[in-house]
Amino acid sequence: MTQGKVLALYISTGDPKLPREEKETIHVDENGVLGDKFYAKDPNRSVLLTFTGSYNLAQNEGIDLAVGKLGENIYIDINPYELPCDAKIKIGEVVFEVSQHCTLCKGLSSIDAKLPKLLKNDRGIFIRPLTKGSIKVGDKVVLQ
Repeated sequence: MTQGKVLALYISTGDPKLPREEKETIHVDENGVLGDKFYAKDPNRSVLLTFTGSYNLAQNEGIDLAVGKLGENIYIDINPYELPCDAKIKIGEVVFEVSQHCTLCKGLSSIDAKLPKLLKNDRGIFIRPLTKGSIKVGDKVVLQ
């Protein structure tokens, strides 16, 4: 088992005029992150997990990308991208299952034209909640 920690948490309100909200704690159930615009839409794509390496790749290419801009709900300090679908991840009180790797997003090109190609396999993974509970910044992340 590999362990890391939660560095930041975000929700999208759904209002395009408002930035994504950074949170100290999020609450999760089988439908996703409570209060997020993707809650109860598609449980296999409701929670996006990203790690520091994605931002490092952008920075190494001279792209200034603020944490949270990749659309993640949970930002961590260890790489989960090599985990296969159905692998389990425990974050705080919540157990997740890797549901799919993140697809390319047209919105990334509005930040920088190189970003979609650069992060093709390194933007994040979608995780499906198997249990409910709370996640706080600083909580332990266990890749199983």
